Amino acid sequence: MVKEPVRILIVGGGYVGMYTALRLQRKLKSELKRGEVELVVVSPDPYMTYQPFLPEAAAGSISPRHVVVPLRRVLDRCRIVIGEVLSVDHARRTATLSTLATEEGAGTEQLTYDELVLAPGSISRALPIPGLADFAIGFKTVEEAIGLRNHVIEQMDIASSTRDPAIRDAALTFVFVGGGYAGVEALGELEDMARYTARYYHNIEPEDMKWILVEASDRILPEVGEEMGKYTVTELRRRNIDVRLGTRLDSCADRIAVLSDGARFPTRTVVWTAGVKPHPVLAATDLPLNARGRLRCTPQLTVDGTPHAWAAGDAAAVPDVTAADTGTETAPNAQHAVRQAGVLGDNIAHSLRGEPLETYSHKYVGSVASLGLHKGVAHVYGRKLKGYPAWFMHRVYHLSRVPTFNRKARVLAEWTLAGLFKREIVSLGSLEHPRAEFELAAGGKHPLDPKLDPKGSS
Repeated sequence: MVKEPVRILIVGGGYVGMYTALRLQRKLKSELKRGEVELVVVSPDPYMTYQPFLPEAAAGSISPRHVVVPLRRVLDRCRIVIGEVLSVDHARRTATLSTLATEEGAGTEQLTYDELVLAPGSISRALPIPGLADFAIGFKTVEEAIGLRNHVIEQMDIASSTRDPAIRDAALTFVFVGGGYAGVEALGELEDMARYTARYYHNIEPEDMKWILVEASDRILPEVGEEMGKYTVTELRRRNIDVRLGTRLDSCADRIAVLSDGARFPTRTVVWTAGVKPHPVLAATDLPLNARGRLRCTPQLTVDGTPHAWAAGDAAAVPDVTAADTGTETAPNAQHAVRQAGVLGDNIAHSLRGEPLETYSHKYVGSVASLGLHKGVAHVYGRKLKGYPAWFMHRVYHLSRVPTFNRKARVLAEWTLAGLFKREIVSLGSLEHPRAEFELAAGGKHPLDPKLDPKGSS
């Protein structure tokens, strides 16, 4: 009888999913050649997004194509399935998938496996705030980053082409909710880009724009420490950015941002970056979850009490063995995710070969954040940097971490060219509606008709 290969199912093509598959390709090279092991990666997108570069992609410093890594090229020994896992029955070693063919009427698929790696990542944590689902935009994907860039430039076009002060004021008011990495870096890069773009408008000055950062706690960027967080607030306010700490967004219905301190801002732009939550697929499994909805894991990255199930990254509650307090978990960030993926890949190979497993142990070394071109903050190995040195460290660190030499070379080339030439200030919002002009020519209604599109230009 021909022995069936051991099928390793990896759910998710993000940091953990891609790096784990890469590690397994190397560790199990001989087994893959002999057909003893099969690697299957299920991902909703055919690429991995390097999220720390999203703010620079939104600002136009990096091409959107260069902040993503094509899975089929990198994972050439894996079977890539573009779709989503709807549920997992680990007792029966079965996952239910929805693929692109499912939308065409093919129905869902049942995929059996021997080893399961759950790494679906996280999704934006939205709150039941009036108007949030209708008018806000997130900042977790490359599509959202480029859509936001197009939207900001379109708002400047709207403001430039009207004499109505109410329309102009709403178009030039940009509200960002959330003082973590995503919110602060996105705000810093886009404000920098818009300030530069304003020089090409005859009737818009940088001072005409209102940039507002809303944070519910009493500090921003907690990862870089209290001192660097205070410096960041000072730096943003020096750039005329309105930073409101201890403040919440109560409503953004009818294009009016209402804050908990009583302030009201007519605006066409609300960017929501106020935290994330575990992916919904975790609740559709028979695996143990903690109170926050993450998978309970061991320091060896196995799912607690569940053989043949593994997890890491945002989906996993991994004990931090370096912490003084027992019960502390590793933070759900990229620094841990990439390192956990390496240990996870090694441990799956060890498990298949009957070898002892490794324990994940990594002490957090610090953080870096960009606040726009030549501006940043950093707290690494106890050293605190700000301004140009911190911005330079931010670029060097992330250039070293972006996957594949191909992407490293392309990003470095773009940074070099950006230093020699002027910024691009073009909005390509029409890319979001590629059939608009043809539909209009064919006698249909324009997709951007305000009656059909309540969200406006973007």
